[in-house]
Amino acid sequence: MRTLPLLVLPLSLAACTMGPDYAGPPVTPSRAPGAGFVRATNAVQAAAVPGVANWWTALRDPQLDALEQRALAANPSIAVAQARVRQARGALRLERANRLPSANASGSYLHAELPGIDLGSLTDGSGDGETPDAGAGEGIADGDSIGVDFFNLGFDASWEIDLFGRRRRTVEAARAAAEGAEANLADAQVQLTAEVAQAYVALRDRQARVALSQRSSEMQRRILGLTEERYARGTVSALDVERLRLQVENTDAELVPLNAEVASYLNALAVLVGEAPGALDDALKAPAPIPLVPAQVAVGDPASLLQRRPDIRAAERQLASRTARVGVAEAARFPSLNLQGMLGLGGTSIADVVDPDNLLTLASPMLQWNLLDFGRGRARVEQAEGERDEAEASYRQAVLGALRDAEDALARFGARRQTLVSLVRAKASADRASTLMQQRFRAGTATLIDTLDVERQRVAAEQQLSVATAGLTTDYVALQKSLGLGWSAPTAAAP
Repeated sequence: MRTLPLLVLPLSLAACTMGPDYAGPPVTPSRAPGAGFVRATNAVQAAAVPGVANWWTALRDPQLDALEQRALAANPSIAVAQARVRQARGALRLERANRLPSANASGSYLHAELPGIDLGSLTDGSGDGETPDAGAGEGIADGDSIGVDFFNLGFDASWEIDLFGRRRRTVEAARAAAEGAEANLADAQVQLTAEVAQAYVALRDRQARVALSQRSSEMQRRILGLTEERYARGTVSALDVERLRLQVENTDAELVPLNAEVASYLNALAVLVGEAPGALDDALKAPAPIPLVPAQVAVGDPASLLQRRPDIRAAERQLASRTARVGVAEAARFPSLNLQGMLGLGGTSIADVVDPDNLLTLASPMLQWNLLDFGRGRARVEQAEGERDEAEASYRQAVLGALRDAEDALARFGARRQTLVSLVRAKASADRASTLMQQRFRAGTATLIDTLDVERQRVAAEQQLSVATAGLTTDYVALQKSLGLGWSAPTAAAP
Protein backbone atom coordinates (compact mmCIF):
# COMPACT_ATOMS: atom_id res chain seq x y z
CA MET A 1 0.00 0.00 0.00
CA ARG A 2 2.97 2.29 0.44
CA THR A 3 3.37 2.41 -3.34
CA LEU A 4 -0.16 3.76 -3.88
CA PRO A 5 0.73 7.43 -3.27
CA LEU A 6 3.64 7.07 -5.64
CA LEU A 7 1.25 5.96 -8.40
CA VAL A 8 -1.50 8.48 -7.64
CA LEU A 9 0.80 11.46 -8.10
CA PRO A 10 2.00 10.71 -11.65
CA LEU A 11 -1.44 9.55 -12.77
CA SER A 12 -2.97 12.79 -11.54
CA LEU A 13 -0.29 14.77 -13.33
CA ALA A 14 -1.00 12.81 -16.47
CA ALA A 15 -4.32 14.64 -16.75
CA CYS A 16 -2.36 17.77 -17.78
CA THR A 17 -2.03 18.51 -21.48
CA MET A 18 0.27 21.26 -22.65
CA GLY A 19 -0.23 23.44 -25.70
CA PRO A 20 -3.28 25.04 -27.32
CA ASP A 21 -6.44 23.05 -27.97
CA TYR A 22 -7.51 23.09 -31.61
CA ALA A 23 -10.68 25.15 -31.94
CA GLY A 24 -11.31 24.66 -35.63
CA PRO A 25 -10.18 26.60 -38.70
CA PRO A 26 -10.07 30.40 -38.68
CA VAL A 27 -13.02 32.44 -39.88
CA THR A 28 -12.87 32.94 -43.63
CA PRO A 29 -14.86 35.18 -46.00
CA SER A 30 -18.29 33.68 -46.49
CA ARG A 31 -21.11 35.50 -48.21
CA ALA A 32 -23.88 35.03 -50.69
CA PRO A 33 -22.95 34.11 -54.26
CA GLY A 34 -21.11 37.05 -55.82
CA ALA A 35 -20.84 38.56 -59.26
CA GLY A 36 -19.74 35.33 -60.86
CA PHE A 37 -22.83 33.56 -59.55
CA VAL A 38 -25.08 36.41 -60.68
CA ARG A 39 -23.65 36.53 -64.20
CA ALA A 40 -24.20 32.80 -64.55
CA THR A 41 -27.80 32.85 -63.29
CA ASN A 42 -29.23 32.34 -66.76
CA ALA A 43 -26.96 29.35 -67.35
CA VAL A 44 -26.80 27.70 -63.94
CA GLN A 45 -29.76 27.04 -61.71
CA ALA A 46 -28.88 26.71 -58.03
CA ALA A 47 -30.26 23.42 -56.80
CA ALA A 48 -29.63 20.87 -54.12
CA VAL A 49 -25.94 19.99 -53.83
CA PRO A 50 -25.32 16.78 -55.80
CA GLY A 51 -23.41 13.77 -54.64
CA VAL A 52 -19.66 13.97 -54.34
CA ALA A 53 -18.86 11.05 -56.62
CA ASN A 54 -19.22 10.22 -60.32
CA TRP A 55 -20.16 13.74 -61.44
CA TRP A 56 -19.07 12.88 -64.98
CA THR A 57 -22.05 10.54 -65.43
CA ALA A 58 -24.17 13.67 -65.96
CA LEU A 59 -22.49 13.99 -69.37
CA ARG A 60 -24.13 10.69 -70.38
CA ASP A 61 -21.17 9.25 -72.30
CA PRO A 62 -20.51 5.54 -71.62
CA GLN A 63 -16.97 5.69 -73.00
CA LEU A 64 -16.10 8.57 -70.69
CA ASP A 65 -17.60 6.67 -67.74
CA ALA A 66 -15.44 3.65 -68.51
CA LEU A 67 -12.29 5.78 -68.86
CA GLU A 68 -12.93 7.50 -65.52
CA GLN A 69 -13.34 4.20 -63.70
CA ARG A 70 -10.20 2.76 -65.29
CA ALA A 71 -8.22 5.85 -64.35
CA LEU A 72 -9.36 5.76 -60.72
CA ALA A 73 -8.40 2.09 -60.53
CA ALA A 74 -5.03 2.14 -62.30
CA ASN A 75 -3.55 5.66 -62.42
CA PRO A 76 -0.18 5.82 -60.59
CA SER A 77 -0.95 9.16 -58.94
CA ILE A 78 -3.92 7.58 -57.16
CA ALA A 79 -1.74 4.65 -56.09
CA VAL A 80 0.79 7.11 -54.64
CA ALA A 81 -1.93 8.93 -52.69
CA GLN A 82 -3.37 5.64 -51.43
CA ALA A 83 0.08 4.51 -50.27
CA ARG A 84 0.47 7.78 -48.35
CA VAL A 85 -2.88 7.18 -46.67
CA ARG A 86 -1.69 3.77 -45.52
CA GLN A 87 1.53 5.31 -44.23
CA ALA A 88 -0.37 7.95 -42.27
CA ARG A 89 -2.74 5.38 -40.79
CA GLY A 90 0.22 3.21 -39.78
CA ALA A 91 1.87 6.21 -38.12
CA LEU A 92 -1.35 6.86 -36.19
CA ARG A 93 -1.52 3.27 -34.95
CA LEU A 94 2.12 3.47 -33.92
CA GLU A 95 1.62 6.65 -31.89
CA ARG A 96 -1.41 5.15 -30.18
CA ALA A 97 0.61 2.07 -29.27
CA ASN A 98 3.41 4.26 -27.90
CA ARG A 99 1.07 5.49 -25.17
CA LEU A 100 0.76 1.97 -23.77
CA PRO A 101 3.32 -0.06 -21.78
CA SER A 102 5.77 -2.27 -23.63
CA ALA A 103 6.91 -5.69 -22.35
CA ASN A 104 9.66 -7.99 -23.57
CA ALA A 105 10.41 -11.61 -22.83
CA SER A 106 13.99 -12.82 -23.03
CA GLY A 107 16.01 -15.90 -22.39
CA SER A 108 19.80 -15.96 -22.22
CA TYR A 109 22.70 -18.27 -21.60
CA LEU A 110 26.13 -17.05 -20.61
CA HIS A 111 29.35 -19.02 -20.50
CA ALA A 112 32.53 -17.37 -19.30
CA GLU A 113 36.09 -18.58 -18.95
CA LEU A 114 37.68 -16.72 -16.04
CA PRO A 115 41.50 -16.37 -15.86
CA GLY A 116 43.58 -18.45 -13.42
CA ILE A 117 43.28 -17.63 -9.71
CA ASP A 118 46.20 -17.73 -7.25
CA LEU A 119 44.84 -20.01 -4.53
CA GLY A 120 47.53 -18.87 -2.13
CA SER A 121 45.96 -15.44 -2.06
CA LEU A 122 42.72 -16.84 -0.67
CA THR A 123 42.47 -17.08 3.13
CA ASP A 124 39.91 -18.41 5.54
CA GLY A 125 39.41 -14.95 6.96
CA SER A 126 41.62 -15.55 10.06
CA GLY A 127 44.50 -13.61 8.60
CA ASP A 128 46.95 -16.49 8.97
CA GLY A 129 47.41 -16.82 5.20
CA GLU A 130 46.24 -20.40 5.08
CA THR A 131 44.04 -21.46 2.20
CA PRO A 132 40.53 -22.54 3.11
CA ASP A 133 39.77 -26.20 3.14
CA ALA A 134 36.79 -26.16 0.74
CA GLY A 135 35.59 -28.54 -1.80
CA ALA A 136 35.26 -25.68 -4.27
CA GLY A 137 39.00 -25.55 -4.70
CA GLU A 138 39.45 -29.25 -5.00
CA GLY A 139 40.84 -30.22 -8.35
CA ILE A 140 41.76 -26.64 -9.32
CA ALA A 141 45.40 -25.88 -9.54
CA ASP A 142 47.03 -22.48 -9.33
CA GLY A 143 46.75 -20.66 -12.66
CA ASP A 144 43.95 -22.83 -14.09
CA SER A 145 40.95 -21.03 -15.72
CA ILE A 146 37.46 -21.43 -14.25
CA GLY A 147 34.38 -21.98 -16.44
CA VAL A 148 31.13 -20.26 -15.35
CA ASP A 149 27.66 -20.91 -16.80
CA PHE A 150 24.64 -18.66 -16.25
CA PHE A 151 21.03 -19.24 -17.37
CA ASN A 152 18.29 -16.61 -17.25
CA LEU A 153 14.62 -16.37 -18.24
CA GLY A 154 12.75 -13.14 -17.60
CA PHE A 155 10.42 -10.33 -18.53
CA ASP A 156 10.99 -6.60 -18.55
CA ALA A 157 8.44 -3.81 -19.02
CA SER A 158 8.53 -0.05 -19.42
CA TRP A 159 5.89 2.65 -19.48
CA GLU A 160 6.23 6.37 -20.00
CA ILE A 161 3.68 8.21 -17.88
CA ASP A 162 2.28 10.98 -20.07
CA LEU A 163 2.64 13.68 -17.43
CA PHE A 164 2.12 16.71 -19.65
CA GLY A 165 0.29 15.27 -22.65
CA ARG A 166 3.18 14.88 -25.08
CA ARG A 167 1.94 11.46 -26.19
CA ARG A 168 -1.66 12.64 -26.40
CA ARG A 169 -0.71 15.60 -28.54
CA THR A 170 1.40 13.32 -30.76
CA VAL A 171 -1.60 11.03 -31.32
CA GLU A 172 -3.76 14.08 -32.03
CA ALA A 173 -1.27 15.31 -34.64
CA ALA A 174 -1.00 11.87 -36.23
CA ARG A 175 -4.78 11.55 -36.42
CA ALA A 176 -5.09 14.91 -38.18
CA ALA A 177 -2.26 13.95 -40.54
CA ALA A 178 -4.04 10.70 -41.44
CA GLU A 179 -7.26 12.56 -42.17
CA GLY A 180 -5.26 15.04 -44.23
CA ALA A 181 -3.79 12.18 -46.25
CA GLU A 182 -7.32 10.97 -46.99
CA ALA A 183 -8.25 14.47 -48.15
CA ASN A 184 -5.17 14.55 -50.38
CA LEU A 185 -6.30 11.25 -51.90
CA ALA A 186 -9.70 12.80 -52.62
CA ASP A 187 -7.99 15.82 -54.15
CA ALA A 188 -5.92 13.54 -56.38
CA GLN A 189 -9.18 11.96 -57.54
CA VAL A 190 -10.59 15.41 -58.32
CA GLN A 191 -7.55 16.33 -60.39
CA LEU A 192 -7.48 12.99 -62.20
CA THR A 193 -11.16 12.82 -63.13
CA ALA A 194 -11.02 16.40 -64.42
CA GLU A 195 -7.93 15.64 -66.53
CA VAL A 196 -9.55 12.55 -68.02
CA ALA A 197 -12.75 14.42 -68.90
CA GLN A 198 -10.88 17.39 -70.37
CA ALA A 199 -8.66 15.14 -72.49
CA TYR A 200 -11.67 13.13 -73.69
CA VAL A 201 -13.65 16.24 -74.65
CA ALA A 202 -10.61 17.67 -76.42
CA LEU A 203 -10.17 14.41 -78.34
CA ARG A 204 -13.78 14.40 -79.53
CA ASP A 205 -13.52 18.06 -80.47
CA ARG A 206 -10.37 17.54 -82.53
CA GLN A 207 -11.86 14.51 -84.27
CA ALA A 208 -14.97 16.52 -85.19
CA ARG A 209 -12.85 19.42 -86.44
CA VAL A 210 -10.75 17.05 -88.55
CA ALA A 211 -13.87 15.65 -90.21
CA LEU A 212 -15.31 19.13 -90.84
CA SER A 213 -11.99 20.43 -92.18
CA GLN A 214 -11.82 17.52 -94.59
CA ARG A 215 -15.33 18.28 -95.82
CA SER A 216 -14.45 21.95 -96.21
CA SER A 217 -11.29 21.05 -98.11
CA GLU A 218 -13.22 18.84 -100.50
CA MET A 219 -15.74 21.59 -101.27
CA GLN A 220 -13.00 24.17 -101.73
CA ARG A 221 -11.24 21.87 -104.19
CA ARG A 222 -14.46 21.49 -106.17
CA ILE A 223 -14.90 25.26 -106.26
CA LEU A 224 -11.25 25.65 -107.27
CA GLY A 225 -11.68 23.15 -110.08
CA LEU A 226 -14.77 24.95 -111.43
CA THR A 227 -13.03 28.31 -111.16
CA GLU A 228 -10.04 27.01 -113.09
CA GLU A 229 -12.42 25.87 -115.85
CA ARG A 230 -13.97 29.34 -115.95
CA TYR A 231 -10.52 30.87 -116.04
CA ALA A 232 -9.67 28.70 -119.02
CA ARG A 233 -12.77 30.09 -120.77
CA GLY A 234 -11.72 33.62 -119.81
CA THR A 235 -14.72 34.39 -117.57
CA VAL A 236 -12.70 34.92 -114.33
CA SER A 237 -9.29 36.35 -113.60
CA ALA A 238 -6.16 34.56 -112.42
CA LEU A 239 -6.51 36.44 -109.11
CA ASP A 240 -9.76 34.58 -108.35
CA VAL A 241 -8.01 31.27 -108.97
CA GLU A 242 -5.10 32.11 -106.69
CA ARG A 243 -7.42 33.24 -103.88
CA LEU A 244 -9.25 29.92 -103.96
CA ARG A 245 -5.99 28.00 -104.17
CA LEU A 246 -4.77 29.88 -101.05
CA GLN A 247 -7.96 28.85 -99.18
CA VAL A 248 -7.39 25.21 -100.10
CA GLU A 249 -3.78 25.29 -98.92
CA ASN A 250 -4.71 26.98 -95.64
CA THR A 251 -7.42 24.40 -94.96
CA ASP A 252 -5.03 21.53 -95.69
CA ALA A 253 -2.43 23.12 -93.41
CA GLU A 254 -4.97 23.20 -90.54
CA LEU A 255 -5.44 19.44 -90.80
CA VAL A 256 -1.81 18.65 -89.90
CA PRO A 257 -1.81 20.02 -86.32
CA LEU A 258 -5.35 18.74 -85.75
CA ASN A 259 -4.29 15.17 -86.56
CA ALA A 260 -1.26 15.58 -84.31
CA GLU A 261 -3.50 16.77 -81.47
CA VAL A 262 -5.77 13.75 -81.95
CA ALA A 263 -2.77 11.45 -81.49
CA SER A 264 -1.59 13.47 -78.49
CA TYR A 265 -4.92 13.24 -76.66
CA LEU A 266 -5.15 9.51 -77.40
CA ASN A 267 -1.76 9.07 -75.76
CA ALA A 268 -2.73 11.29 -72.83
CA LEU A 269 -5.87 9.25 -72.14
CA ALA A 270 -3.89 6.01 -72.31
CA VAL A 271 -1.41 7.25 -69.72
CA LEU A 272 -4.18 8.61 -67.48
CA VAL A 273 -5.81 5.17 -67.32
CA GLY A 274 -2.45 3.56 -66.52
CA GLU A 275 -1.67 2.19 -69.98
CA ALA A 276 1.16 2.76 -72.44
CA PRO A 277 0.67 5.40 -75.16
CA GLY A 278 -1.26 3.97 -78.07
CA ALA A 279 -3.20 1.44 -75.99
CA LEU A 280 -6.53 3.22 -76.61
CA ASP A 281 -6.08 4.04 -80.29
CA ASP A 282 -8.31 1.24 -81.56
CA ALA A 283 -11.04 1.88 -78.95
CA LEU A 284 -11.24 5.66 -79.43
CA LYS A 285 -10.07 6.33 -82.99
CA ALA A 286 -13.64 6.39 -84.34
CA PRO A 287 -15.15 9.91 -83.97
CA ALA A 288 -18.00 10.31 -81.50
CA PRO A 289 -20.18 13.26 -80.46
CA ILE A 290 -18.86 15.74 -77.91
CA PRO A 291 -20.49 15.10 -74.50
CA LEU A 292 -23.18 17.67 -73.74
CA VAL A 293 -23.61 19.32 -70.37
CA PRO A 294 -26.84 18.81 -68.42
CA ALA A 295 -29.58 21.40 -68.62
CA GLN A 296 -29.15 22.31 -64.95
CA VAL A 297 -25.97 22.41 -62.87
CA ALA A 298 -26.17 22.40 -59.06
CA VAL A 299 -23.63 24.73 -57.46
CA GLY A 300 -24.70 25.00 -53.82
CA ASP A 301 -23.20 27.90 -51.88
CA PRO A 302 -19.75 28.97 -50.64
CA ALA A 303 -20.29 27.33 -47.24
CA SER A 304 -20.94 23.92 -48.78
CA LEU A 305 -18.05 24.51 -51.16
CA LEU A 306 -15.64 24.86 -48.23
CA GLN A 307 -16.89 21.59 -46.77
CA ARG A 308 -16.63 19.76 -50.08
CA ARG A 309 -13.30 20.69 -51.64
CA PRO A 310 -10.66 18.15 -50.64
CA ASP A 311 -7.77 20.60 -50.85
CA ILE A 312 -9.45 22.83 -48.28
CA ARG A 313 -10.10 19.86 -46.02
CA ALA A 314 -6.45 18.83 -46.38
CA ALA A 315 -5.31 22.34 -45.45
CA GLU A 316 -7.60 22.36 -42.41
CA ARG A 317 -6.28 18.98 -41.22
CA GLN A 318 -2.72 20.24 -41.70
CA LEU A 319 -3.56 23.19 -39.45
CA ALA A 320 -4.97 20.83 -36.80
CA SER A 321 -1.85 18.67 -36.94
CA ARG A 322 0.49 21.65 -36.64
CA THR A 323 -1.51 22.98 -33.68
CA ALA A 324 -1.09 19.66 -31.87
CA ARG A 325 2.66 19.75 -32.59
CA VAL A 326 2.90 22.96 -30.54
CA GLY A 327 1.64 20.96 -27.54
CA VAL A 328 4.23 18.27 -28.25
CA ALA A 329 7.01 20.84 -28.17
CA GLU A 330 5.62 22.47 -25.01
CA ALA A 331 5.36 19.16 -23.16
CA ALA A 332 8.93 18.24 -24.09
CA ARG A 333 10.16 21.13 -21.91
CA PHE A 334 8.77 19.49 -18.76
CA PRO A 335 9.85 16.38 -16.82
CA SER A 336 9.14 12.89 -18.12
CA LEU A 337 8.52 9.85 -15.92
CA ASN A 338 9.37 6.31 -17.01
CA LEU A 339 8.38 3.23 -15.01
CA GLN A 340 10.60 0.22 -15.61
CA GLY A 341 10.35 -3.23 -14.12
CA MET A 342 12.03 -6.61 -14.41
CA LEU A 343 11.00 -10.10 -13.38
CA GLY A 344 13.26 -13.09 -13.93
CA LEU A 345 14.59 -16.49 -12.87
CA GLY A 346 18.14 -17.66 -13.29
CA GLY A 347 21.25 -19.37 -11.94
CA THR A 348 24.30 -21.41 -12.83
CA SER A 349 22.27 -24.39 -14.01
CA ILE A 350 19.38 -24.69 -16.41
CA ALA A 351 17.17 -26.01 -13.61
CA ASP A 352 17.44 -22.63 -11.86
CA VAL A 353 15.17 -20.96 -14.47
CA VAL A 354 12.18 -22.87 -13.06
CA ASP A 355 13.12 -22.55 -9.38
CA PRO A 356 10.93 -19.92 -7.65
CA ASP A 357 13.65 -19.44 -5.04
CA ASN A 358 15.77 -17.76 -7.72
CA LEU A 359 13.17 -15.07 -8.48
CA LEU A 360 14.60 -11.65 -9.28
CA THR A 361 12.36 -8.54 -9.24
CA LEU A 362 13.32 -4.98 -10.01
CA ALA A 363 11.22 -1.78 -10.12
CA SER A 364 12.82 1.46 -11.24
CA PRO A 365 10.88 4.71 -11.70
CA MET A 366 13.03 7.29 -13.50
CA LEU A 367 12.30 11.01 -13.66
CA GLN A 368 14.11 13.01 -16.33
CA TRP A 369 14.16 16.77 -16.82
CA ASN A 370 16.54 18.70 -18.99
CA LEU A 371 16.98 21.72 -16.74
CA LEU A 372 19.83 23.30 -18.67
CA ASP A 373 19.19 23.27 -22.42
CA PHE A 374 20.23 26.84 -23.23
CA GLY A 375 16.88 27.66 -24.85
CA ARG A 376 16.60 24.60 -27.10
CA GLY A 377 13.14 23.70 -25.78
CA ARG A 378 11.80 27.21 -26.22
CA ALA A 379 13.30 27.35 -29.72
CA ARG A 380 11.46 24.14 -30.64
CA VAL A 381 8.21 25.66 -29.36
CA GLU A 382 8.76 28.79 -31.43
CA GLN A 383 9.48 26.61 -34.46
CA ALA A 384 6.25 24.66 -33.93
CA GLU A 385 4.27 27.88 -33.48
CA GLY A 386 5.73 29.22 -36.72
CA GLU A 387 4.72 26.05 -38.56
CA ARG A 388 1.22 26.36 -37.12
CA ASP A 389 0.98 29.99 -38.27
CA GLU A 390 2.18 28.93 -41.72
CA ALA A 391 -0.51 26.23 -41.87
CA GLU A 392 -3.15 28.78 -40.85
CA ALA A 393 -2.06 31.19 -43.59
CA SER A 394 -2.04 28.33 -46.09
CA TYR A 395 -5.59 27.44 -45.08
CA ARG A 396 -6.77 31.01 -45.62
CA GLN A 397 -5.03 31.06 -48.98
CA ALA A 398 -6.67 27.78 -49.99
CA VAL A 399 -10.11 29.11 -49.06
CA LEU A 400 -9.70 32.35 -50.98
CA GLY A 401 -8.32 30.47 -53.97
CA ALA A 402 -11.25 28.07 -53.90
CA LEU A 403 -13.79 30.89 -53.83
CA ARG A 404 -12.04 32.58 -56.72
CA ASP A 405 -11.93 29.33 -58.70
CA ALA A 406 -15.66 28.86 -58.23
CA GLU A 407 -16.48 32.46 -59.17
CA ASP A 408 -14.27 32.35 -62.28
CA ALA A 409 -15.54 28.94 -63.37
CA LEU A 410 -19.15 30.03 -63.02
CA ALA A 411 -18.50 33.26 -64.93
CA ARG A 412 -16.77 31.42 -67.77
CA PHE A 413 -19.46 28.76 -67.88
CA GLY A 414 -22.24 31.34 -68.09
CA ALA A 415 -20.47 33.37 -70.76
CA ARG A 416 -19.64 30.29 -72.81
CA ARG A 417 -23.24 29.14 -72.74
CA GLN A 418 -24.43 32.50 -74.03
CA THR A 419 -21.82 32.30 -76.79
CA LEU A 420 -23.01 28.82 -77.65
CA VAL A 421 -26.60 30.06 -77.96
CA SER A 422 -25.46 32.70 -80.47
CA LEU A 423 -23.48 30.13 -82.48
CA VAL A 424 -26.47 27.79 -82.54
CA ARG A 425 -28.49 30.58 -84.12
CA ALA A 426 -25.69 31.27 -86.60
CA LYS A 427 -25.55 27.59 -87.51
CA ALA A 428 -29.32 27.54 -88.04
CA SER A 429 -29.05 30.59 -90.26
CA ALA A 430 -26.26 28.95 -92.28
CA ASP A 431 -28.39 25.83 -92.68
CA ARG A 432 -31.31 27.87 -93.99
CA ALA A 433 -29.04 29.76 -96.39
CA SER A 434 -27.63 26.48 -97.71
CA THR A 435 -31.13 25.08 -98.22
CA LEU A 436 -32.27 28.19 -100.10
CA MET A 437 -29.15 28.22 -102.27
CA GLN A 438 -29.64 24.56 -103.20
CA GLN A 439 -33.22 25.32 -104.19
CA ARG A 440 -32.03 28.16 -106.39
CA PHE A 441 -29.36 25.93 -107.91
CA ARG A 442 -31.92 23.26 -108.78
CA ALA A 443 -34.09 25.96 -110.29
CA GLY A 444 -31.18 27.17 -112.43
CA THR A 445 -30.96 30.64 -110.82
CA ALA A 446 -27.67 30.04 -108.95
CA THR A 447 -24.33 28.67 -110.04
CA LEU A 448 -22.63 25.61 -108.55
CA ILE A 449 -19.78 27.79 -107.30
CA ASP A 450 -22.19 29.99 -105.33
CA THR A 451 -23.88 26.88 -103.93
CA LEU A 452 -20.61 25.31 -102.85
CA ASP A 453 -19.46 28.58 -101.30
CA VAL A 454 -22.61 28.80 -99.17
CA GLU A 455 -22.13 25.18 -98.18
CA ARG A 456 -18.56 25.97 -97.19
CA GLN A 457 -19.84 28.76 -94.94
CA ARG A 458 -22.30 26.34 -93.38
CA VAL A 459 -19.44 23.92 -92.60
CA ALA A 460 -17.43 26.80 -91.10
CA ALA A 461 -20.38 27.67 -88.85
CA GLU A 462 -20.60 24.03 -87.82
CA GLN A 463 -16.90 24.11 -86.95
CA GLN A 464 -17.35 27.14 -84.74
CA LEU A 465 -20.31 25.50 -83.04
CA SER A 466 -18.26 22.34 -82.41
CA VAL A 467 -15.46 24.38 -80.84
CA ALA A 468 -17.94 26.24 -78.63
CA THR A 469 -19.66 23.01 -77.58
CA ALA A 470 -16.36 21.49 -76.55
CA GLY A 471 -15.47 24.71 -74.73
CA LEU A 472 -18.75 24.64 -72.79
CA THR A 473 -18.21 21.03 -71.73
CA THR A 474 -14.62 21.84 -70.76
CA ASP A 475 -15.86 24.76 -68.67
CA TYR A 476 -18.37 22.41 -67.06
CA VAL A 477 -15.51 20.10 -66.10
CA ALA A 478 -13.59 23.07 -64.67
CA LEU A 479 -16.68 24.04 -62.71
CA GLN A 480 -16.96 20.56 -61.21
CA LYS A 481 -13.28 20.69 -60.34
CA SER A 482 -13.65 24.07 -58.63
CA LEU A 483 -16.60 22.76 -56.61
CA GLY A 484 -14.61 19.70 -55.55
CA LEU A 485 -17.26 17.21 -56.60
CA GLY A 486 -15.06 14.61 -58.27
CA TRP A 487 -13.97 12.60 -55.27
CA SER A 488 -15.06 9.44 -53.51
CA ALA A 489 -14.98 8.85 -49.79
CA PRO A 490 -12.39 6.27 -48.61
CA THR A 491 -13.69 2.75 -48.37
CA ALA A 492 -12.13 2.31 -44.93
CA ALA A 493 -12.05 5.00 -42.29
CA ALA A 494 -8.89 5.76 -40.37
CA PRO A 495 -8.64 3.62 -37.22
